[in-house]
Amino acid sequence: MTTATASMPCPSPDGRAVPPGPGAHPAVPAVPAVPRGAAALARAAVTRAFLRRAAARLPIQVQAPDGSVSGGGGPASPLLVIRREDAFYRRLGAGTAGLAEAYMAADWDSPDLVGLFTVFAAHVTGLVPAPLQALRRWYVPAGPPAEDATIEGARRNIERHYDLSDELFALFLDPTMTYSSALFAPGDTLAAAQHRKIDALLDRTGTGPGTTVLEIGTGWGALAVRAAARGARVTTLTISPSQYAAARRRAAAAGAADRVDIQLRDYRQATGRYDVILSVEMIEAVGERYWPAYFSVLDRLLAPGGRVGLQAITMPHDRMLATRGGHTWIHKYIFPGGQIPSLQAITGTLREYTSLRLTADYPMGPHYARTLAEWRRRFLAAADEVSALGFGPVFQRMWNLYLAYSEAGFRAGYLDVHQLVLGRGW
Repeated sequence: MTTATASMPCPSPDGRAVPPGPGAHPAVPAVPAVPRGAAALARAAVTRAFLRRAAARLPIQVQAPDGSVSGGGGPASPLLVIRREDAFYRRLGAGTAGLAEAYMAADWDSPDLVGLFTVFAAHVTGLVPAPLQALRRWYVPAGPPAEDATIEGARRNIERHYDLSDELFALFLDPTMTYSSALFAPGDTLAAAQHRKIDALLDRTGTGPGTTVLEIGTGWGALAVRAAARGARVTTLTISPSQYAAARRRAAAAGAADRVDIQLRDYRQATGRYDVILSVEMIEAVGERYWPAYFSVLDRLLAPGGRVGLQAITMPHDRMLATRGGHTWIHKYIFPGGQIPSLQAITGTLREYTSLRLTADYPMGPHYARTLAEWRRRFLAAADEVSALGFGPVFQRMWNLYLAYSEAGFRAGYLDVHQLVLGRGW
């Protein structure tokens, strides 16, 4: 077995915190220092034993710095290559963000990140013994109050991700700047598949000439402009100042500024009545505490006979219940304040708080796996341009891990994405 080569730039080995690097974008995080002390050493020893036992039951291989290989997989199995053993186990033992932080610090690598995390996702319920799963709430930190998705908190959360840099997102998204799952047909480019996804949601909600449409979560404006091109009059809400400005430019360039009203406004502040309400991958940022408010707003704003079209990422209900409220590395570094719902949670909230009901469900999880693979391919190919924007090795490893980890979730079926149609009494 030959040692895998690094798939991303590696920060310099250092037991201290790994800084973002000179000239880094202000939003680029530092990797926390390697934990020290007797407690950290003890946790590292426990973690080492746990990984050895877990790897023996999984179709993976783990390669130590001396070249020795362990694990239950064969030569073609996904490989986890430990580069700095002491730092790796100390970080891994420090908490739920430890594996990601060890990757960001280049303590480990893999030539097949997606394959590795697909195995983890497929075996997630068996990786941790049941008694330890029951204690999860004691060792997984709760989300900090600052990330609670109040009107002000939601704005801060969204700005931390979506306002990183329009130029950064443009390097890996397609020209529509659509940052949600595409819907592919044979031969589609990514842009064509994004248009197909948008058209499917517009078709399923009856969006057409004269339709009044509310969009919650503007993104960079592609859906609003495409709905306006059908003759709809669109009001679209965003709490991202950067996306607000970009969407206004897109609408003006498309000649649709008179039919697209872009507002810098939280969904809880929306007014009016609409034939169609659309929201694409917005509910994941709402936060479980605010799901009743979110769906109540949809109910209040929907005109009689209208339809709601949601595109929502989901996870199994038992996993949602097991992981709710925890502050994982995804919350810490990528999506603060978020919570992926289950389909059961969505339908239960609708029944309890609204007159809306689910009338159609179109699952499309494999399309998200393909979308994420395309984003990741583009991101890795643009490494020099990403660096030029101030997003150096630490950020690039973090973002690569985020895209690979997400793709693996959909490939394993741990995550799904649906286009859902809601209505009243159909």
